[in-house]
Amino acid sequence: MKKPFLDLLKSVDTPTVCNAIEVAQGKRGFDNFTRGTMLCSDPDAGAMVGYARTAKIAAVNPPEDPPEVIRQRRMDYYRHMATGTGPAVTVVEDLDFPDCIGAYWGEINTTVHKGFGISGALTNGVMRDLGDLPDGFPVVAGSVGPSHGFVHVKEVGTPVTIFSLSIKDGDLVHADRHGALVIPPEVVDSLEQAIRKLLETEKLILGPARASEFDFEVFEQAWAAFESSRT
Repeated sequence: MKKPFLDLLKSVDTPTVCNAIEVAQGKRGFDNFTRGTMLCSDPDAGAMVGYARTAKIAAVNPPEDPPEVIRQRRMDYYRHMATGTGPAVTVVEDLDFPDCIGAYWGEINTTVHKGFGISGALTNGVMRDLGDLPDGFPVVAGSVGPSHGFVHVKEVGTPVTIFSLSIKDGDLVHADRHGALVIPPEVVDSLEQAIRKLLETEKLILGPARASEFDFEVFEQAWAAFESSRT
């Protein structure tokens, strides 16, 4: 991914990308996004953008596999997170959902993942240590809680589901305080132009609406121009 395109994706919120995908597709109805309200560790951090590095965890019950298997799987997990195509977003499904109790995302794990160069974490599970998470590594999670429970890695690199959004390892993810989406591969080449077109189109209504002389007549003219230029 070229840096100008990456910088553009980071500069806009997930709803903007959601709308821009429809512009690129030339129709309404894009639905590859999360459902429900998610929590963000740092709502002002902006978007996390990158290719998904996926895993599954559980924490309610102790692991049943031998300790050496658990340790090896944990190292396989970190190796997977530390290598591969960048930029990257860690995407972890908690198999205990909706009864998650194990905060996999605390001060230590977020700091380690940031050190790997990952831009953030997306999970249906739990986060904690909210005052101590590193700057520049947002976590978009399903809940906040105090305990790590019996948290352990169950799978690495397999498809996951986060708030009804299916994500495969390597999918291009955009996420922020609104939730997350997967950018369809077929729109990647046209998405930069679509985002810029969308931002320019929105100015047709936002500019007049913010002006002191705004009234219904101005609105009617602005809305006509706005509608004629959008998908």
